[in-house]
Amino acid sequence: MRHPIFLTLCFGSAIALGACEQSKNVDVERASSDVNVIDESNLNNIMLSAVDPNEAVTYFQRTSAQHPERIDLLRGLGKSLIRAKKTNEAVSVWARVVAHPEVTNDDHIAYADSLIRRGKWDLAEAELNSIPPTYETFKRYRLEAMVADSNKEWKDADSFYEIAIGLTTQPSGVLNNWGYSKLSRGDFQDAEELFGEALKYNSTMFTAKNNLVLARGAQRKYDLPIIPMNQTERAQLLHTLALAAIKQGDVATGRGLLNEAIETHPQHFEAAVRSLRALENNVIN
Repeated sequence: MRHPIFLTLCFGSAIALGACEQSKNVDVERASSDVNVIDESNLNNIMLSAVDPNEAVTYFQRTSAQHPERIDLLRGLGKSLIRAKKTNEAVSVWARVVAHPEVTNDDHIAYADSLIRRGKWDLAEAELNSIPPTYETFKRYRLEAMVADSNKEWKDADSFYEIAIGLTTQPSGVLNNWGYSKLSRGDFQDAEELFGEALKYNSTMFTAKNNLVLARGAQRKYDLPIIPMNQTERAQLLHTLALAAIKQGDVATGRGLLNEAIETHPQHFEAAVRSLRALENNVIN
């Protein structure tokens, strides 16, 4: 009489153990899945920042093809194409991103950025105008300033640049852009001040150093500013200053600066040598 009860208990225990094992398997699968998501997220971040841009493009092309519904992979592909300077393809990818049902305001800004890189200013302006004015970010205002610059809407450009600077702790790039805008307008003193300000935030930014020398040269200030520079940079900046002097008709000053640039450069400075040779030929002729 006890056997059926014993068998029932055993059978019940077997079911319970089976359920426990099944539960454990589910937990393991769930944990493994979570780990995969974390690993993939880390891998995506590494691909976006640490590896060669072309390798990142290949990775995101492959993974987004496998999961075409995932907007995060499309974003990764778009960003990687920008890093790889493949702007034509980037524009196409960002167009797909902004058509996705999970699109965000930041995606619209990224699309506008890719359009600006392709010189499609009107389309970029329209894309920025589609974003609510209450959505205020550094990148949005930086692009707004660039669009205003392209339209020669100087007052708006200055306003957007100023707002953008207030929204970042690393404004060297936007200060350099604003300075270049002032330089193109002929506001050389303002441009000089903005390039100098950019270098206070990033003293290694050679573009700002070169632009600073251009702004000074346009004011006939033919001495190098007191900024950090190595010997090669000094030679390159002297070359830039020489060309600025020659452009303004100060040929003797330009010749002297070219000679100084050639003597200063730690190696053979072919660009300065060519400039000096061209200058001498023109003077003789």
